[in-house]
Amino acid sequence: MTVRIARKGRRPAPPEPSPAAAALAEDRFFNRELSWLEFNRRVLAEAGNPANPPLERCRFLAIFESNLDEFYMVRVSGLIEQLQGGVIETSPDGLGPEAQLERIAAVLGPMRRIASEAWTRELRPLLAGSGVEVVSWDGLTARRQTELRRWFEREVFPVCTPLVLDPAPSVPFISNRSLNLAVAVDDGDGATKLARVKIPTVLPRAVRVGRRGHTFVLLEDVIRQHLGYLFPQVSLAGAYRFRVVRDADVEIRELEAGDLIDMIEETIRRRRFGDPVRLDVGEEMPDDVRDRLMRLLDVDRREVCRVEGLLGFDLLHELADLPLPSLRWPAHKPHAPEALAHGDDLFRTLRGADVLLHHPFDSFHPIETMVGAAASDPAVVGIKQTLYRVGDRSPIVEALLEAAEAGKQVAVMVELKARFDESKNLVWARALEHAGAHVTYGFTELKVHTKICLVVRREGGRLRTYAHVGTGNYNPTTARAYTDLGLFTCDPEITQDLLELFNFLTGVSRQSAYRKLLVAPVNLRSELVRRLRRERDHACAGRPARLVFKMNSFTDPELIDAVYEVAAAGTRVDLLVRGMCCLRPGVPGLSETVRVVSVVGRFLEHSRIFWFENGGEPEALIGSADLMRRNLDRRIETLVPVGSPALVRYLYDGILRPYLEDTVNAWELRRDGSYQRRAPASGAAPFAAQEWLLSHPATALLGLGVRTG
Repeated sequence: MTVRIARKGRRPAPPEPSPAAAALAEDRFFNRELSWLEFNRRVLAEAGNPANPPLERCRFLAIFESNLDEFYMVRVSGLIEQLQGGVIETSPDGLGPEAQLERIAAVLGPMRRIASEAWTRELRPLLAGSGVEVVSWDGLTARRQTELRRWFEREVFPVCTPLVLDPAPSVPFISNRSLNLAVAVDDGDGATKLARVKIPTVLPRAVRVGRRGHTFVLLEDVIRQHLGYLFPQVSLAGAYRFRVVRDADVEIRELEAGDLIDMIEETIRRRRFGDPVRLDVGEEMPDDVRDRLMRLLDVDRREVCRVEGLLGFDLLHELADLPLPSLRWPAHKPHAPEALAHGDDLFRTLRGADVLLHHPFDSFHPIETMVGAAASDPAVVGIKQTLYRVGDRSPIVEALLEAAEAGKQVAVMVELKARFDESKNLVWARALEHAGAHVTYGFTELKVHTKICLVVRREGGRLRTYAHVGTGNYNPTTARAYTDLGLFTCDPEITQDLLELFNFLTGVSRQSAYRKLLVAPVNLRSELVRRLRRERDHACAGRPARLVFKMNSFTDPELIDAVYEVAAAGTRVDLLVRGMCCLRPGVPGLSETVRVVSVVGRFLEHSRIFWFENGGEPEALIGSADLMRRNLDRRIETLVPVGSPALVRYLYDGILRPYLEDTVNAWELRRDGSYQRRAPASGAAPFAAQEWLLSHPATALLGLGVRTG
């Protein structure tokens, strides 16, 4: 067996532009990386938004840094590797990797300073006024210092291990995103050794002071005050905070024969030891210590960030989870329809009509009900499911295990290449195999990102298939925090398409046509382009024409050019794009009729809707695909048409229009690439789409019986 895992290199060539697209303006694309940074700027703005509760603002600040770390681990690492490997790719907007790295550095410096000040000048004092204090060691009474010294001896000292960094025969490995102290040790000969103490992650970083109240001291401050325990009888010149972010984008390049599981396990191992791509150092670190770390880690000055105040915002997740309801958003109870509460009711309801759920406003429980009921229903003969990110605990996987152990035909496509979830998915895959399920792992060159579940049931002497197609993962935790859609249907054409798609995922089928589904990389790109040009033709013929698309990211050049062609015909185009958008709106003769809106609020916008006016006969599709090259060309994605006219109307009136009218959490993309937060018109009341949806879920608006659960 030969397994090859390589770092990133040249991507597949993009599709050739159409003649019409080639004639469009040369500066018609925003840079993808800079557009992503603008998205993270909007996340940071929510950390500074006084309308948000204090602990939720802390969470936004933690998400900002987590997003930034992943950006470096995946995107910046790719640009660095292009330079190091001499494989230079020019982005669609014409920038090479060196120019992109320079612009990223120029944007990030001020942004990181704003983030630091958001904690030190705003959130920390605000929390202190509400009884949540993060104090320095010197701010503790002598009694509390004594208590913490005893705690250090008992709980912290046994899990701390000092390691010599320089000079040393070899540099000890410094783990990704770990917080560390660089300790300068005077060896008595006029030289200084550099040692490293990792702040242990098995202990909370916010160390509670006393048994009551919410006063905390940082774990690194406790350790810094007790370094004499770790370095006895030596002179310490100082201890300085730092953290390292490493390249995590190790990709599968080729599998010549054999075992995908072995390859994934090797991928996980290689990622852990990826090259450093950013070094964060505390403001107190002297330049000579910083320079020694740079040399040891082989990073240049552009990859170093000196951070004022708090280093490592993961602490803020701990604070955000404190049980203080007055400092958080009110608890939300999703609506659960009675008609979907039990297996018999659910299948009976679906035989009468398709059902659409909108999470987290509608409960995720009906999806668990379908799989759970199928596991115990003697009429069910088979279950087929794709799994991408299911989390640590999964009622759905537990139901699949039960069904397999009961002897039902269970087929599961587990995507092992779901970045950062590979280990969890391996555990679930092995458990399913041991239970007797048919488990497949996809393809080396394609990720399986589609979200589908099929239940095959014997009814009245024949088999009927029930399906769920979603925009989000089968994960009950993220279903409470992400906005996603799910369509239940037993439409025979859709279910037959899905059965054939599953045969492609698990076998050697070369399916190249589908009745209703749009499937990447088979026909999704071409079918979207066809529909866009159909909308252009409607506009040119004077028929009703309009596009409203909702997605996470819009970066694919061919689809952007196709939207420009539609706009050039005078069609109104509204794009709800949460994150990256490389389309430039408001350009005369190119995109005057295009509006781009991003909503960043309490819930992470994650649903994908593609709505076409279609000459007065509206059409809508939902599914797993964003309009990015990777989704359209290198992933298995599915969009499903919504057949019911009532559901198509709901998608516009009940979801798209409220988001387009948002004046609280909406930002509008301007022609220069910046975003401007919307404000209510003079005299108008502010309107927040997510808040409105909390009291107007799909199951209520569409007439299903609703209970709170």
